[in-house]
Amino acid sequence: MPSRLYSHVLIKGLLIALVLLVAPSVVRAQGDEFGDDAVDPFKLFQQGENRLARFQKTRETQDLEEALEFYEEAARLKPEFPEAEYQRGYTLVLLNRASEGEKAYRRAAELRPDWALPRASLGSLLARTGREQEAEPLLRRALELDGENLTALAALAAVRGRAGDKAEAVKLWRRATAVEERAPTLWLARGAAEQEAKDPAAAAESFSRALELEPRNTQARLRRAEAYLDAGDKKSALTDLRNLQDPARRDTQLAIDIAALFDRAGQREEAREILKYVPEEAKRDARFTQLEAALTPVNCDDTPEARAALEKLLASEPRNASLLSCLGQLNRKADPEKALEYFRRAAEIEPRNVSYATGYAASLIQLRRFAPAANILKQVLAVAPEDYPAHANFATALYELKLYKQAIVEYEWIARARPDLAVVYYFIGSAHDHLGEYHEALAAYETFIARADAATNQLEIEKVNLRLPTLRNQIKRGEGKKKGRDDK
Repeated sequence: MPSRLYSHVLIKGLLIALVLLVAPSVVRAQGDEFGDDAVDPFKLFQQGENRLARFQKTRETQDLEEALEFYEEAARLKPEFPEAEYQRGYTLVLLNRASEGEKAYRRAAELRPDWALPRASLGSLLARTGREQEAEPLLRRALELDGENLTALAALAAVRGRAGDKAEAVKLWRRATAVEERAPTLWLARGAAEQEAKDPAAAAESFSRALELEPRNTQARLRRAEAYLDAGDKKSALTDLRNLQDPARRDTQLAIDIAALFDRAGQREEAREILKYVPEEAKRDARFTQLEAALTPVNCDDTPEARAALEKLLASEPRNASLLSCLGQLNRKADPEKALEYFRRAAEIEPRNVSYATGYAASLIQLRRFAPAANILKQVLAVAPEDYPAHANFATALYELKLYKQAIVEYEWIARARPDLAVVYYFIGSAHDHLGEYHEALAAYETFIARADAATNQLEIEKVNLRLPTLRNQIKRGEGKKKGRDDK
């Protein structure tokens, strides 16, 4: 999925971008400290500032090289000049001379121990080059000196996120967006961290803020779509994905990402349409070939010939999740152990596809392993609250576990989703009956009898007709308990 694959790439890119986002304002602030009667080192420093300011507009390397010459001359004439050392380090980093830039940052920090900026920039540089153990104490010290230092906040957030401390990473990104509310890249990084911390609702809000600031930011929209899916808001996710179809024509990776999310949302036809945007030369991409294989329709007919063809195809495409799922469906009743293995493999390949997890749970139910099935289905419904197969299987698992109150909740959801399904009222009635809630049981049984089909529901009809006379007598005698009382 997009956010999981690209979070670290995004944050690393953000740290590089922050070098340009933060430093210009620092340059201007330092330049204001010097008046007209400044001595030569300060005049040289100001010349460097002017060249650096010009670089911010032109992006010409020559401007950087000239700025560096001025800073170095100012530092030579005045060895204890922390501003010149810092700007020299900053310019060296921009010129891809990181080791020299590191030394200049360290010198600036030595010259002014209470200055946060060189420590923040040095820590950020070390974090970007994989020296995170060295970076972290520098970044924390920078934040002690200046709690709103954006470079330190972003770099430390990235360090803690990679260390697995998702809670602190989120906290730091939130501090960063409080310091600079108008930077879409910060909101994008914050949303990615919130996704990693399993807070999709907060992530969607952060991506929305990024889009408010930069409406054409395709990554923010893509990742908001994924966050919506994580939160169970399929409708909003599909709206975002469909709004990305035009830019997907010009961006191969974006097209693959969108197709993967369409597939996850169950919109396989739309996923296949998006993959048509991928040019021939890009179709060797491993993600493309895996997704194309998963989206290729398979003949899932329940015939010996179809099964043999599927097994043969699986030998050449062992990571085709849709193929595994199809074989799982075909074997669920006849060989549930085999079905369980197929669905397990499919879910490992696409762990965020709820249909594979539901198929796995349904196989567990066939094997009468109701408790683990219920646990899985509860998790599925937390991210896909409108998934009908998950509700149907969850209701069965709860009923078989004799958790009748919870089962009734599920059966009532099914009754609202499928009002034409008569048998659901049989199970509602039976669950109430087991709980001793006889009035509710009678109402459900009578609804079932009124709607049931004699051919389809013959067994349940016979059971209800046998039970009704006794049940009515029990109600006349005042037996049973009112709905809502705890079971004894």
